[in-house]
This record gives sequence, structure tokens and C-alpha cells, in this order.
Amino acid sequence: MDKQQLSKDILKLVGGEENIDQVTHCMTRLRFNLNDNGKADKATLKNTPGVMGVMENGGQFQVIIGNDVPVVYNALVGNMSKSPDAKPAAAATGGKKKNPLSAVFDFISGVFTPILPAITGAGMIKGIVALLLTFGWIDATSSTYIILSAIGDGAFYFLPIILGISTARKLGSNMYIGAAIGASVMHPTITALLAPGENVSFIGLPVVAATYASSVIPILIAVWLASYVEKAIDKVTHASLKLIVVPTVTLLIIVPVMMIAVGPLGVIIGNGLTDGINWLFNNAGLFAGLLVGGAFSLLIITGMHYALVPIMIGSIATLGYDYLIPLMMVANFAQAGSALGVSLKSKNKQIKSLSASTGVTALMGITEPAMYGVNMRFKKPFVAALIGAAISGAFVSFFQTKAYVIGGLAGLSGIPMIIGPTFVYALIGIVIAVVASAILTYILGFEDVPEAVPAAATTASAEPVTPVAADVNSSASAVSAVEEEKAQDQEVFSPMTGEVRPLSDVPDPAFSEEIMGKGFAIQPTEGRVVSPINGTVFSLSKSGHAIGLVSDNGAEMLIHIGIDTVKLKGQFFSPKVQAGAKVAVGDVLMEFDREEIEKAGYTTITPVIVTNMHQYESIVSAGRTAIKEQELLYTAKA
Repeated sequence: MDKQQLSKDILKLVGGEENIDQVTHCMTRLRFNLNDNGKADKATLKNTPGVMGVMENGGQFQVIIGNDVPVVYNALVGNMSKSPDAKPAAAATGGKKKNPLSAVFDFISGVFTPILPAITGAGMIKGIVALLLTFGWIDATSSTYIILSAIGDGAFYFLPIILGISTARKLGSNMYIGAAIGASVMHPTITALLAPGENVSFIGLPVVAATYASSVIPILIAVWLASYVEKAIDKVTHASLKLIVVPTVTLLIIVPVMMIAVGPLGVIIGNGLTDGINWLFNNAGLFAGLLVGGAFSLLIITGMHYALVPIMIGSIATLGYDYLIPLMMVANFAQAGSALGVSLKSKNKQIKSLSASTGVTALMGITEPAMYGVNMRFKKPFVAALIGAAISGAFVSFFQTKAYVIGGLAGLSGIPMIIGPTFVYALIGIVIAVVASAILTYILGFEDVPEAVPAAATTASAEPVTPVAADVNSSASAVSAVEEEKAQDQEVFSPMTGEVRPLSDVPDPAFSEEIMGKGFAIQPTEGRVVSPINGTVFSLSKSGHAIGLVSDNGAEMLIHIGIDTVKLKGQFFSPKVQAGAKVAVGDVLMEFDREEIEKAGYTTITPVIVTNMHQYESIVSAGRTAIKEQELLYTAKA
């Protein structure tokens, strides 16, 4: 691939040089701060050979390239008349040009993404309990029912404490002060004191009665205010007194302010949003479902769906049901239907296989591979999915279909969420979404791609690759310009000690959606990285947060320490090798200060992935959850 031409294409598609405020790069992507993100042609960029994905995060426009990003970056800079690094460092995170709306979505996403496992697990248990009760398999007065209900309700009842931790972590303030704020208003004596009808005051100021159990907005606002108070107190307090003074003063200020002003205001806002959504669906159900169902996939693409999460949680917590979750489900099933429609229509075996596999994945609630990898690529299938979701959304909303718990992905695994009086309508809506989208995709058609020319028919030494085949690959190969030998199984040993996590837990779509490659992530408990393979270090980021390796068997690997840690610009990282170094399993590659990185507000979860997965069939886990350095992590099967 001509990197020079690729850089010119990217420069043009982001709106030209005049639209670029600053551009930097990390290990895998170009990171633009654009004057106007709207001038960038995202659709064309995503379909440009050599571009693996496009995303916006915190006001930053990111173009995912893969291992070749330094080459593309240098070519890009060479095509610009001014230095892209001339701007102050503040611009790297958006500076004064940062989009406020984007910042809000990034904040909500950063707060709710880490807690989703807790509320999803609890929600699934609530769904299972409801199912057991419906079929008479459990007695509502039994101790078993009471215990199971407590397990399911616990995360929702004490949501202010969980959110206090997550919000403080996102804002870079003390997580345990955030927890203490939530715990204060959840204390049984405060709950009893704030019972309706009671006259309560604090130093002469009236305290409005409010229920904080399962609430969302009050704690978000309170911890946001606390982050400013905490930092202000920290600046004026002597180091020897910080441990005592900072948390004490912060709690003494924020908790009363929350009870006197923030809490009641937050409850009013939360109830207003919930009541507004319910009024819309109760009075204009069919049209509301048509609009929201059809637009839900667009909301997911922009990240705006995170703004609906507090409404969903608040609705279930206060009313016992929610109208939005069924619409999110039918939108996901519609994407699955369109991908399956592509599989039925396409004559290209590669496309048929890809669309079928991503369609099945979408049925389970993971829609990004189908949406980005198939439907949006061929355009008309994506339109068909939007129409199918709108039709299904109108149906489920007309019958006021509800979800009764939050739990599982919005796919087949999330079926317990919709078990209740409107369950039958929900199932019919799902079928409509899949079938309508598949039929519309088949009828509308799309520009299919012919099969690749067999290798034997070419005179070049390199293997022929069609543009679609290049797009389908989930990683960029550092040796794509030469003829590749048949791959061998590659054992990958753990580069660090910690907890093994699936890539889906990584808060970055480039990894969680396996755009960059496949493998596993590790949540480290120590600040050291060793080589997971015998091979060569072929790249090392200037900031030290990412290491590229190629094994003696040809497996290309990426170890990415933390997410967005490129912004630390090398602080807290200490490389022990240089690019080009030969390494063996266990050789030390990097040391990093895990605690300081996390104090700075960054997660240290570390993806360990194989980026040239087109040479391998699958990744087979070694089955460990806790792992030490040099223990087998997984095997890439050829």
C-alpha cells in the first residue's frame, strides 16, 4: 500500500490542512484536533483501504491505522506546510476548542462503562428471579427468594455509592471520597430523616425530602462539584495535613450541599426526564417508537446512546419498567438481520462468511462488527437496518412493550430484560426487526465485490488481495509487502502479572471490538512488562505506552499499556529495550508506575493482541483468570 497516497487521502478527508488544529499519533492511530469535526468525511475515511476505523473521543478525531501509523504520520506531516505540533499541549486534549457536547458524552460513557458489569449482573439475576416466580418455581415468601432478590437489587439500591466511585475515578479525584458521599446520603438514619412530611434543616437551612436509593443524577452532580472542591482544598493545604484536611473539608462541604440543593434538583431533573419519556410513549407510542427505533443505531455510532443510560436506570428504579431498552434491542437485531441479508445476497465467499459470522454476533448483542464491518461498508444494508428498526420500533411501542430489568447485552442474552406482561410483543418485534431488515437488504441490494483473482493467475510474487479483503483483515501487517509463509501456531505467554480480562472489557472500541486484532487484556498488579514471545521488538512508542513485537514464527503483536496513556507523553514509563532488539520470553521490555498512572486518571488495563490475525484461525485461551509473568496466556491457532 502506498503510504504517501494514503496520507494525502486522509489529509483531504479530514477537511484539509486548514481544518487541522493539531495532529499527533500513538501506537495505532492518528489523533486529530480538528477545528470542525463536521468537515471530516467519516464515511469515506472508513472505507479507505489502509484505514481500519474512525472514532471520536473527548473531542478528538481518531483515524485507526495500525502498526504502520508512524509511516503514515510522517508522510502526513510531510504533506503539510505548517508544523502540526506548533500548538500548545492543551490542544491535545481539546483545549478551548473541545466540543462541550462531546465532552458530556465522553463523561457519561466513562462513568457508566466501568459499572455496567455490576448492574448487568444484578439485572440478570433480577430477570432470573422474575422468571422463577412467573413459572412458580420459587415462593415469594421463601428465604431463597429474599436472598436472590437482595443480590439482584443491591447494585441498584446502592447505585449512588457505585456511581460515586466511578464518577470520581473518571474525574481524577479520590474514588473513596466519591463513595463516602454516596454512602452518606444512603445511611439508614438519613433515609429515615428525609421521609416525606418531615421538617429537616441543617444549620438553619432547609433540607428537602428526597429519595437517593437507585438515583443517578444527584450523585453525578455532587461528585463533579466535589472534584473541584477537593482540588481547591488540596492546593492550599500543607502536604503534612492533606490526608486529614482534604477529605474532611470536602465531605463537610459537599454532603450538606447535596442534601440542601443538588439532591432535590437532581431528583427533579431525573424524574422529569423519566416522566417525559413515559409521556412520549404513552401519548405518541407508535411515532415515538418509529423515530427512536430507527435512530438508535445512529445514536450508537455517535456515542449519544450513553446519554440515555441514566434515563433507563432511573425509569426502572422508579417505575419498574423502561420503554427505551426494547427499542435498543430491536435496533441491534435489525443490524443482525441486514448482515444476514448480505450473506444471503452476496456471491463473494469471503463476504458471505464475514456477514454471516458478524450477523450471528449481532444477534447476541455485539453489533459493531456487523454495523461497521458489513452494513455501513455497503451502505444500503445499513439503511435497511434503520428502516427495519423503525418498523419494529413502531410495533413494540404501539403495544407499549417494556423492559423490566437491566441485564445482559441488547441481544439474545438480554431476553430476561423483557420478560413480563409485554414479553410476547417484544419477541414479535425482534422477529420483525430481523426479518424486515434481511428482506429489505435483499431487495435494495448493494454493490457486491467479485471474488479475488487466484494467486496462481498473477505474476507478482506477493499474494493478491482485493480491497475488501484488505478491509476485512482486523489488523495491519508489517510484512504485507512480501510473500508470507504458512503460519505456525503461536504460544503467547503473559507479559505481566495480573488478572486476565476479555478484550470486551477494554474501554476503547479499537480493542473491545477487535478492530486492531484479537487476544486478551490483563489488568496488571505490578508495573513491569516482559516479552511474551521469542522474537524482535519492531516498534516502541515515544511515550512508552505501546510495544510492537514480531515473533520468530511471524506473529505480529501489540502490547498497549493502558488506554489514552499516550497523553502522559512518557511520564511514568521506563523502556528497557529499543526498536530492533532481539528478545526471548521473559526479557524485560518496560517498567511503569502503575499507581501513578491510575492516580492521573488513566486505566492500566493492557491489551495483548495478535495484529496479523488474517494468518490465524482463532485464539485459544489458556483458561487462566489470575496470571503471572511467563505463564501461558493464549495460543494463536494457524
